[in-house]
Amino acid sequence: MKLDDMIELVGLKLTNPESHKSNPVIVGINTDSRKVKSGDVFFALSGSRAEGADFVADAISQGAIAIVCEDSSNIADSTVPVLRSENARLALARISAKFYPNQPRCIVAVTGTAGKTSVASFVRQIWEFAGDQAAMIGTTGVISPKGTEYGSLTTPDSVTLHKLLDQLAQDGVTHCSMEASSHGLDQYRLDGVELTAGAFTNLGRDHMDYHPTIEHYLDAKLELFRRVLPNGAPAVIFADDEYSQATISAAKAAGNNVHTVGRNGKYLTVKRVEQLRHSQRAEVMFDGQLFSLYLPLAGDFQLSNALVAAGLCISTGTSAESVFKALSQIKGAPGRLELIGKSKSGAPVYVDYAHKPDALEQVLSAVRPFTTGRIVLVFGCGGDRDKGKRPIMGEIAHRLSNISIVTDDNPRTENAAQIRSEILKAVPDAIEIEGRGEAIEQAVRMLKEGDTLVIAGKGHEEGQLVGDVTLPFSDHKEALKAIKGAY
Repeated sequence: MKLDDMIELVGLKLTNPESHKSNPVIVGINTDSRKVKSGDVFFALSGSRAEGADFVADAISQGAIAIVCEDSSNIADSTVPVLRSENARLALARISAKFYPNQPRCIVAVTGTAGKTSVASFVRQIWEFAGDQAAMIGTTGVISPKGTEYGSLTTPDSVTLHKLLDQLAQDGVTHCSMEASSHGLDQYRLDGVELTAGAFTNLGRDHMDYHPTIEHYLDAKLELFRRVLPNGAPAVIFADDEYSQATISAAKAAGNNVHTVGRNGKYLTVKRVEQLRHSQRAEVMFDGQLFSLYLPLAGDFQLSNALVAAGLCISTGTSAESVFKALSQIKGAPGRLELIGKSKSGAPVYVDYAHKPDALEQVLSAVRPFTTGRIVLVFGCGGDRDKGKRPIMGEIAHRLSNISIVTDDNPRTENAAQIRSEILKAVPDAIEIEGRGEAIEQAVRMLKEGDTLVIAGKGHEEGQLVGDVTLPFSDHKEALKAIKGAY
């Protein structure tokens, strides 16, 4: 792609024509001035912590051949073309899609507060069971037939995302599931992705440090259907959530082909559920036929996730028979109510990614039916994030667990003791242990027969964010160490 092609593609405005003396070939696209190479176009985007315009000089010194920015950006005289856009993020997405043109032929995206990772994981596994070359992009990274690459963002930036899709397609991947975060949708990261279908799981409190209201948060999620999903494409919507109807209305208004799933679903309708200790059975109606579903995962929320995944796969061409057979062999996503082992007394120890109110309530409710003794909970709240959820999560812990241990969970640049104190106001009888490793060890030590331990908040993560440093830390590894030490 040449520079003039890019300008024409998204209607960029050249503000210093004297600098545009040639039509160079674009070597790469970058949003990080530190990674710019000779021949790259640098997108000077505004962020929550930095202003892209401040790094233009650095980008040019590293070889940037042009700068793309917002109409309102304050960029001084430049030796390279400065190209302005009414929406630089959308321009970035469209240019990235053109620069990396290959995509798997079937791509589905799932949005919602909880369950995105599990749904995307289940979809990939179902496709793989059906014989498709399948991949997944999400919170746990990229999983493909070539292996797993761990990442840090639920929805990668536009350049990374389109580069990934292009590489997956070149590797022979035909089917790809991905998570669509509210940040990713609000920042146009998914634009240019040729989606086959989209899905919605549920909506609860999350990211209130980014979204000013729950309505703003919902609106960001709904952009999956309003803006990104093609007209007429399947929109699989979980029907039993408080915000299901608003999502259904938005998807219909956008011209999507709405398929609802759940107890109130019309596409996949749950008729009966039998909860077992570590699994469940259900009867599900599809197209006038009753299917028996065995799911080797506990928790009503996992059944909901499985139904959304099933809806996505069936609506994109996988047979219902193959889908329900695959679900009987499904594995949970890493760090999602993951059974790590059992204590000396036989009490199960679970690690779960629940770091928001609804997710914590779901996981504690899920383990209650098969816990004859006490539910022991280890949890905390992240720093530099939504402070309002701290007492809410404390109240949930107080109400649904028998013993709560409040500890640190990615304090970042906040005072960890202050974070804990804000949680403890709602759960005053909790045990406070600063070190997360020590908290896990103490929790395992106190387990008795019939108890269940839930270690919530970090799930699959391999690090603890303290200040601006990521320290090696894994709930999974710490739980295993504690279990071995308890014998």
